[in-house]
Amino acid sequence: MRLAFAIIYSVLILLLGLFGMISRRSKRTVAQSVSYLEYSFIVPIIGNLIIVLSQDELLSTLGSYTYFIGMDLMAFSLFDFTLSYCNIPWRTHRKKCYIIYAILTLDIIQYFFNPFFGHAFGMEAIMVDGSPYYRLVPYFGQTVHRIVVYIAYITSLAIFLFKTIRVPRIYSEKYYVILFTMILAGLWQSYYIFSRTPIDRSMLALAVCALLIFYFSLYYRPFKLLDRMLANIASKIPEAVLFFDASDRCIWVNNNASQLLQINSDKLDSVKHRLAAMFDDLGEGQYNWTSKQTVGSGKSARHFDLKRHHVTDANNKKIGSFLTILDNSQEVHRQQQEIYEATHDKLTGLFTKEHLFNVIKNKIVNEKDVSYSIAYFDIKDFKMVNDIFGNAVGDNVLIRVANWIKENAQDNWTYGRIGGDAFGICFPTNGVRLPIVEQRLSAFAISNGTIDQRILMHVGIYHITDPSIDISIMFDRAHLAQKSIKNEYNTHIAIYDDKMRDQVLWGQKISAELEEALKQRQIVPYLQPIVNNNGKIIGAEALVRWIHPSEGFLPPFTFIPIFEKNGMIADVDKYIWRSACEILSSWTDEKSKLFISVNISPKDFYFMDVYAEIKNLVDEYKIEPSRLRIEITETVMMTEAESRMAILSKFRDSGFIVEMDDFGSGYSSLNQLKDMPLDVLKIDMKFLSKAQDNAKAETILRNVLRLSSDLGLFSLTEGVETEDQYKMLNGMGCNLFQGYYFAKPMSVTDYEKLCNEQFSDKKSSI
Repeated sequence: MRLAFAIIYSVLILLLGLFGMISRRSKRTVAQSVSYLEYSFIVPIIGNLIIVLSQDELLSTLGSYTYFIGMDLMAFSLFDFTLSYCNIPWRTHRKKCYIIYAILTLDIIQYFFNPFFGHAFGMEAIMVDGSPYYRLVPYFGQTVHRIVVYIAYITSLAIFLFKTIRVPRIYSEKYYVILFTMILAGLWQSYYIFSRTPIDRSMLALAVCALLIFYFSLYYRPFKLLDRMLANIASKIPEAVLFFDASDRCIWVNNNASQLLQINSDKLDSVKHRLAAMFDDLGEGQYNWTSKQTVGSGKSARHFDLKRHHVTDANNKKIGSFLTILDNSQEVHRQQQEIYEATHDKLTGLFTKEHLFNVIKNKIVNEKDVSYSIAYFDIKDFKMVNDIFGNAVGDNVLIRVANWIKENAQDNWTYGRIGGDAFGICFPTNGVRLPIVEQRLSAFAISNGTIDQRILMHVGIYHITDPSIDISIMFDRAHLAQKSIKNEYNTHIAIYDDKMRDQVLWGQKISAELEEALKQRQIVPYLQPIVNNNGKIIGAEALVRWIHPSEGFLPPFTFIPIFEKNGMIADVDKYIWRSACEILSSWTDEKSKLFISVNISPKDFYFMDVYAEIKNLVDEYKIEPSRLRIEITETVMMTEAESRMAILSKFRDSGFIVEMDDFGSGYSSLNQLKDMPLDVLKIDMKFLSKAQDNAKAETILRNVLRLSSDLGLFSLTEGVETEDQYKMLNGMGCNLFQGYYFAKPMSVTDYEKLCNEQFSDKKSSI
């Protein structure tokens, strides 16, 4: 028996030494503690091996020393391993650890004094297997040793027990197995102590404990723990998860899958049927399959992301698969809402300008066999609606118009809000009957419940002949057609044609040529005489003409509206102002008393300091400011009236004479007239010719002239074409006259000749 135990102890020593070496090479955080523990368990087993093989008292005593000191080392390393394995922070329990380490160290020291004092143990001979065997005789020191070792041992047990109780159940397995073997080893050791058996069989339990610690600390994989963790994870992830075996039979579903399919997790036979009823494709037989599918339609539609993955064994054979289903409806609806808000007008719900242009472009490119047209329309005088009734009413009008478009549009129309009160539509050319649209536009009205208000809209249409043209240019052409009927009330639709295109090209042509025309003096001032009530010329109005090298003589209506629109009128006006100053500075003798009136466009105020520009010219040419009269139209005062009046006041303070042109032909108000700093009121005779009742028109004219006189203003009537008109106006008290009856606009040379003839006649009469 002694030989058998010796062999067993030897094998255990070799195994523990091997495990200690393996532990040192491991990269696990607990590996160092495990290595020390394996080595420390070798020491008491070596001591027992010596005792078992020895038949000599001295050698048996040496084995006992080795055994007892080894037990201290084993308790020491077991405590250290417990702290590491159970993740006990050493620093927070430093004092308690020092106590354990100290008493174990003192216990080792006391054995070194036993040969001198004999206080720890002695040896007695007994017969085992027919030969002498020396057994321990414990004294006081040995009792202390056992108490110290048991303190360290029980402390380690308590830590393991505490950890086993505190951790979640799925983690407790890694602790309670080691705890159980430690208890078993402790009980076996206790039995050996109290039974006084010759050979310490508890070494077997200690070795098994060391081997289990090695395995569980470094190599054990808690599959039960992993299974539970995976099940918990799969149950809590947002996707519905379904596991299938190799024959595609459902074997497990998580809670989300149960709720999605409305089944119990333990009744899986109906899973495949429920899936097939809900989704078009489930990716069966496909490897790493993904799909996006929609269930239902409209706002109640649900959007799902499906993924199927195969699970294979080490030989790459399919052992099953799992399907994940993510209900992505909320995210898809959020993205759809963001896209909708980015592509739709917030007020009307129609496409925005940018999105409308993109959709139309794609439609034209992808449907080349269909002929499309572009329509541009807006609401006439919409700004007035906002100004009079407020933005809330204006917004309601826009919403009503947008709803009217939706109600009348066909499925293959594309429409949107271009901006402000402007809307755009793309429609198949042959799919719309324009007379019907014209009729609907003429009858279009909105109602607030009690009053119907007619809304006038004009539509410009461009038939797409070249799909490569930019969409914005197409709408520009439709807009151009729409502007051609802007002031008409009985016509609502205009179609873009080559004439309109030629007008645009003409505008681009002369705009590009203006700079050179000014340098070459192709732009010239024409003067139309202004006479007093005696018919004598006292001045002139400077009017612009263009002597074009290839087009010949260009009247102002062929280019002035274009320059008014694009702002280039400011360059023309500055040129005419300078030309007028040059002419005035060149006149001497009788002509030095003449004046020239120059026009100021509303656009001039946006591009320059009008007062400074004209004042500098007067100073440069050294002429009297009163000889360069400033002529404005009432439209100048329609915006920024206060600042414009301040500028006119500066002109008058500097000696300029300020005239208002075309009074009576536009939207003049008496309120404006009383506040404006004016010297001369120019009255347009055109309203007389347009009036149906001449008697009333003459009454109005007479009163305007009287009003002008009462306000201390000179009156100048333009457009006088007959002698009767001249005599009538003279009789009404008009001061100055201008019109074809006296002379048409003429070149400066012809004007000077006319003046010279007048002055010659005057001298001859004297």
